[in-house]
Order: sequence, then C-alpha cells, then structure tokens
Amino acid sequence: MSEEKNEQVKPKAPAKKKVKGSNRIAKWFREMRSELKKVVWPTPKQIVNNTLVSISVMVAAAIVIWAIDQVGSNIFQAIRLFGTR
Repeated sequence: MSEEKNEQVKPKAPAKKKVKGSNRIAKWFREMRSELKKVVWPTPKQIVNNTLVSISVMVAAAIVIWAIDQVGSNIFQAIRLFGTR
C-alpha cells in the first residue's frame, strides 16, 4: 500500500531581529494604529446620551452634598446657640 503524503514544507520564519532606537518607536506606532482600528467608537447619539447622564448624576450628587452640608451647618449652629445659654 502506498500512501501519498500531502505534507507541505513550510519555510522557517526568519529569526526576529532586535529592534533598536527609532525602529522601536515606529513599531510602537504601527502597533498602536492596528489596535485603534479594533476600537468600537461610540456614535454621536451615544456620546450625547452619556454626557447628559454624567451631568445629571453630578448635579444630583452636588445637591445631596449641599443638603447634607446645610443640615450639618444648622445642627452646629443650634448647638452653639444652646451652648451659650
């Protein structure tokens, strides 16, 4: 029985060269560019929506902090008034 071997001989990959100086920087930029192509950028509608949500949460947090500050200030003012009598 003769069996045919369909093995293809693959050429060996060349040994990696050490990258020096400006080649390193160029390689870094090439890799960064290829990674940025993979990013899924938000649509303008998503940006507006996310911005409005962020601003709303910040305003709500500011109001809560202001209210807590006012209550605390009133409590300390009452303690000071009753403490002098």
